[in-house]
Amino acid sequence: MEQEINNCLDVLKKGGIILYPTDTVWGIGCDATQPAAVQKIFKLKKREERKSMICLVNDFRMLEQYVERVPEVAYDVLKFANKPTTIIYDDPIRVAENLIAEDNSLAIRVV
Repeated sequence: MEQEINNCLDVLKKGGIILYPTDTVWGIGCDATQPAAVQKIFKLKKREERKSMICLVNDFRMLEQYVERVPEVAYDVLKFANKPTTIIYDDPIRVAENLIAEDNSLAIRVV
C-alpha cells in the first residue's frame, strides 16, 4: 500500500491525474495548484471550463491554505455535519486559476 501511495504522489507531482476513493465516491483527482493537471480533468470529463469542480482537503488547516478567509460559520457547519458537506468559499487562493469559478469561488469539502 505504501508503494501505491508513493506512486500516486509521484504522478500528482508530475502534473498527472489519479483515480482514488473519496468519502463518498471514486474521484478523479490532481494537484489543484497545477493548471495543466486541472485541464486534464476537464478534458477527460468533457466538462466545460465554466463549470467548476470540487476540491477535497483533509482538515481545517489545509482548508485555510486555499481560502482567503474561512467564515466562522463554516467551521460550525463542518464540525456538526453528519454527512460529507461541501461549502462554496469566496476568494480561493493558491489554486489553479482554471479551477476557480467565474464568481471567484471554489467548492471545497473537508473529508
